[in-house]
Amino acid sequence: MITTRQLIAQARAREEAMAQVDELLASASGTAHDIDGQVEATVDARGKLLRLWLAPTAVNLGDRLGPLVVEIAQAAMREATQDGYNKVALLLGEDMTHLIERMTGIPAPARAEDDDPGMTVEEFQRLRAERMGSAPAQPAPAASVEDEDAYWETFDPASLRSDR
Repeated sequence: MITTRQLIAQARAREEAMAQVDELLASASGTAHDIDGQVEATVDARGKLLRLWLAPTAVNLGDRLGPLVVEIAQAAMREATQDGYNKVALLLGEDMTHLIERMTGIPAPARAEDDDPGMTVEEFQRLRAERMGSAPAQPAPAASVEDEDAYWETFDPASLRSDR
């Protein structure tokens, strides 16, 4: 059973942690660039444009330059938002961070339905083998249900990288 003193200590610790959230968000930033490397933008978690770099060849984009800069700045803002949530999650934990997302109405970009999940390890290794010119490795035999059950019995969720 938790004592009153422990509850007070927990409340004070949370209050101190919440006071640090503003500092964490002030230090969060995100950088994005276009696929051709002609435009790069860095934005803080509050949306302030910290850095905009244009390659000399960006002048050749003409009317497409403005919309491209906006698109890159928005991508950098999503990166900054995610960086802010990552930092807050380390301090306050996943549940409190999710609560902040719900209160602000701004979900973490990693939770977005249209977020690109990236590639699997197997896909990366296959593409790397093709690029390096080596023969692709044979796929591992399928694990049995018993192997999978044994794996999940000893699985530690703390070993996972956070989506934030």
